[in-house]
Amino acid sequence: MSLRPRRSALYLPANRDSAVAKARTLPADCIILDLEDAVQPDAKDAARDKALAAANAGGWGDRELLLRVNGLGMPWSATDFAAARAGGFAGVVVPKVDSAAMAAEAVAAAGDLPVWAMIETPRGVLAAAGIAAVPGVIALLAGMADLAKDLHARPDAARTPLLYSLSAIVLAARAAGIQAFDGVFTDIQDTAGFEAEARHGLMLGFDGKSLIHPSQVDPCNRVFSPSAEDIAEAEGLIAAYEAGLASGAGVTTFNGKMVEVLHVAEARRILALQTPA
Repeated sequence: MSLRPRRSALYLPANRDSAVAKARTLPADCIILDLEDAVQPDAKDAARDKALAAANAGGWGDRELLLRVNGLGMPWSATDFAAARAGGFAGVVVPKVDSAAMAAEAVAAAGDLPVWAMIETPRGVLAAAGIAAVPGVIALLAGMADLAKDLHARPDAARTPLLYSLSAIVLAARAAGIQAFDGVFTDIQDTAGFEAEARHGLMLGFDGKSLIHPSQVDPCNRVFSPSAEDIAEAEGLIAAYEAGLASGAGVTTFNGKMVEVLHVAEARRILALQTPA
């Protein structure tokens, strides 16, 4: 699993020229040009052309540019995958992946590009472990709006009816050694609610969050970045561990707690997720 920061993944309609141009100036780690839900059927072909032009034009800097294709079996899907392979995309986001077989089909259609599989149906949640284990799938993205509809659930602020599904996605990703991304928060006016949900996703173990508005990028990056305190503690723990090894100490402690290899591995993961100041 890559340890580069992937805190924020911003969806943009591929046919919104102004939004795509602005995205080149945003501090989002990942930009997802959307050909699926954000584009009406009669605009799919034009949106695909615009997405391909935007990818080939470059100017994305350190941002990873991905293409969300229409789902497998949809009339536009094969052409979407072909555009993804032809453009300068870093990966393909595939909606409504319901089984390991579908994930394998998506990987084959994506060619050399990695696949980010969206888990947004009851079947997808139950098959998440198999989907995550398919070679070529490098991330799972939670799609909780569609899932809540299918479940007939009425999520509260704590997302109580969705907790099993959210944790199942994280568990599947961790078992396969890939990344997991929390779903979107749709009320773009509720900044406090967004930050609370982002912190909830961090607590559950997600690596980052998918977004639907540029205003969500900065708070998302802040929540999913190691704090100065996190970094200082990680550096201190590693230093204490290495000093203990050098001195031949049988047991190393840091801040009064025993240090084991698993703590060192987590500290190194935190340091690897630092972003330039």
